[in-house]
Amino acid sequence: MAEKVKFLQGNEACALGAVKAGLKFFGGYPITPSSEVAEVCSVELPKVGGRFVQMEDEIASIASIIGASLAGTKSMTATSGPGFSLMQEALGMAIMGEVPIVVVSVMRGGPSTGHPTGPSQGDLMQARWGTHGDHPIISIYPESVNEIYYEVIRAFNLAEKYRQPVVFLMDEILGHMKESVFVDDKKINIVERRKIKRDQNNYEPFYIENDIPITANYGEGYRFHITGLFHDETGFPDVSGENIQKNIDRMYRKIENNLDDIQKNEEINIEDMDVLLLSVGTQARSAKMAIKKLNEENVKAGFLRPVTLWPFPGKRIEELGKKVDNIVVVEMNKGQLADEAKKYVDKEKIVSLNKLNSELISPDEIIEKVKGVL
Repeated sequence: MAEKVKFLQGNEACALGAVKAGLKFFGGYPITPSSEVAEVCSVELPKVGGRFVQMEDEIASIASIIGASLAGTKSMTATSGPGFSLMQEALGMAIMGEVPIVVVSVMRGGPSTGHPTGPSQGDLMQARWGTHGDHPIISIYPESVNEIYYEVIRAFNLAEKYRQPVVFLMDEILGHMKESVFVDDKKINIVERRKIKRDQNNYEPFYIENDIPITANYGEGYRFHITGLFHDETGFPDVSGENIQKNIDRMYRKIENNLDDIQKNEEINIEDMDVLLLSVGTQARSAKMAIKKLNEENVKAGFLRPVTLWPFPGKRIEELGKKVDNIVVVEMNKGQLADEAKKYVDKEKIVSLNKLNSELISPDEIIEKVKGVL
């Protein structure tokens, strides 16, 4: 099939990409600036035999998609900061139960209700550590509407492959801007839920292969228990110290041993650079424009953008940090990305450029900052 060009809003591309990935159930509650994701799903899902349900609140929303996923249906919800906060306890349940779901969070200014119509990157750490306890997470943060379409498909693929909740981050600008999306079915690979063929009378839902549980779907003849407690292979609670350690280590290991498949970065001019710019999401677009202008002025500037934000590309930052004296971290928050980068390079190398007034940091502001450290 030839490539098709569509002119889409970011939230619209997210919904359409999810349907392409096989989304069949959306449970959500309206909240600015993510509401269009739900609106488009309400129209598109019935066309493919799916279901859209507007739930009574965000807690019910994520609970509904956990249940739908356990019944074998690819499921998603969409929200923003305050709603994402309400979802955190159930997100922890999905992590413990290793339930494949996609949670979209379109970031806006906070804390609390903050600035509902203004962009922010203040929830990067909420995506990583919003729920309690030690846990792995996968989080993806695209930079364009075209990338949203393909990356939300990848989010579903990773959720299914590793039986892992995936947090799909956007920001208000990204969610509401309109751009061309180049849809090419030849570039799309869809990962389906693994089917179970074991004896129904001797079934262990958390039987592990390559650190990943081989769990059946409810409704297919297998009876089993899912709990938020630490559990053994049967799914029933086992809170012995040995079992707790074993399960936490395994859940981390299934991500850490597959970083080549999960992590994804964009890199520019890293072979010969005097300074490295680090940024994510919409803000990275300003950084890339600054790179272009700097290079035109013979300032050797490189660029790294984590597309997969979590797990964080710490080793790559460590490698690139050895090439430069300064890493300028550009972000619409108080320094969440910079603080994480400091774990992997000498903290004196990290130079933060931050803005919290619901405006993008401009290329000229970035250029001024870069020239100030060279």
